Amino acid sequence: MAVKLRNEYGPVLHMPTSKESFKEKGPQNASDSYGHKQYPANQGQEVEYLVTGTHPYPPGPGVALTADTKIQRMPSESAAQSLAVALPSSQARVDANRGAPAGGSDRSQPAGMTLAVMEGGNAKNSALMAKKAPTMPKPQWHPPWKLYRVISGHLGWVRCIAVEPGNQWFVTGSADRTIKIWDLASGKLKLSLTGHISTVRGVIVSSRSPYLFSCGEDKQVKCWDLEYNKVIRHYHGHLSAVYGLDLHPTIDVLVTCSRDSTARIWDVRTKASVHTLSGHTNAVATVRCQAAEPQIITGSHDTTIRLWDLVAGKTRVTLTNHKKSVRAVVLHPRHYTFASGSPDNIKQWKFPDGSFIQNLSGHNAIINTLTVNSDGVLVSGADNGTMHLWDWRTGYNFQRVHAAVQPGSLDSESGIFACAFDQSESRLLTAEADKTIKVYREDDTATEETHPVSWKPEIIKRKRF
Repeated sequence: MAVKLRNEYGPVLHMPTSKESFKEKGPQNASDSYGHKQYPANQGQEVEYLVTGTHPYPPGPGVALTADTKIQRMPSESAAQSLAVALPSSQARVDANRGAPAGGSDRSQPAGMTLAVMEGGNAKNSALMAKKAPTMPKPQWHPPWKLYRVISGHLGWVRCIAVEPGNQWFVTGSADRTIKIWDLASGKLKLSLTGHISTVRGVIVSSRSPYLFSCGEDKQVKCWDLEYNKVIRHYHGHLSAVYGLDLHPTIDVLVTCSRDSTARIWDVRTKASVHTLSGHTNAVATVRCQAAEPQIITGSHDTTIRLWDLVAGKTRVTLTNHKKSVRAVVLHPRHYTFASGSPDNIKQWKFPDGSFIQNLSGHNAIINTLTVNSDGVLVSGADNGTMHLWDWRTGYNFQRVHAAVQPGSLDSESGIFACAFDQSESRLLTAEADKTIKVYREDDTATEETHPVSWKPEIIKRKRF
């Protein structure tokens, strides 16, 4: 082991501490310690944005590596030196391996014991420090949700759903190219709007004006005046299907995301395109707005999440932790946190820098939609028709629902494309592939005794995410 450390890691482990900033002082094309030629780093430019995550930045087929795409450059020498200094010295590794059993490795250490190596100047000392094993805190009890109404009327997959701010009605968009408005209390159809020539993928009702916004696979973004039930504005610019949209809560700004790998910011009144948010290398599946900075969050099929500055129209942070496409992002209504859904797992993050909080694992399907209420109930809906309900704080999965498809539909038409709580948060609405809208509510008869939390204070199994 000592010979291997000396031969393979010797040139790296004893590099001097670098106190340089991220700004390079001059071109460096000299060879490194291994004799490999180094490429010139991004000279004279400061890092304008942050790329964090455990997975490499996703490649984009056919995307030119220009300054506009913001692809990570080769690591600078100062960054490599700072990484090398963080590694324990070769002598400390040798000492640690001498104490390990024969044939063992670093993983053979007893649970709860970690090797801490502290370096201060020239003084180097190693110590075994006992760490308490992390445990999951007890989750809050939530009553289970049960299905109490199925609304039918669409002739195609119901792809999107939104509840109006007054909580009197809700609106759905479907693959039958129609937008339908339903009475929330009775579930009866009030109005059908036609105008899209392809699947309607997103709807949202403004809380600042009597407007309904919709988008679809026909590349169109429409603004409907609900006093006349007519389209009054079109927002032209996307080059492919528009997958989602959201309204800024405090200013008259509309944000849309598309299969053309961009998100666009529109002035609602003038129809002007304020910014085109480019940087993703695949379809942008979801977009969310908030009043605080960073104001726009996008999730893409390129497996990344980007946090955007609305004023500058640039990426602030890129999160690369997910391994598969991110189709759903939801913001917590009270906490300064958000969650993202992907087939690998659901992840929770903290604003403003996208600090990772925890994984919510167990919903092993393509997650299309996420929603959360102020009580901390997170709902994830998937392509296979399953719906999981989670406790936001602890990530405990307290209920799993798989509603039967409607008579006349195939079992394969079991999929949840969108879900939303109403404004009172007493009802949960889902838009599904069997052409129906399902309405759930809390079980009033359930108590903590009849539906106990099957939770044990077991040690959390740490997995790489």
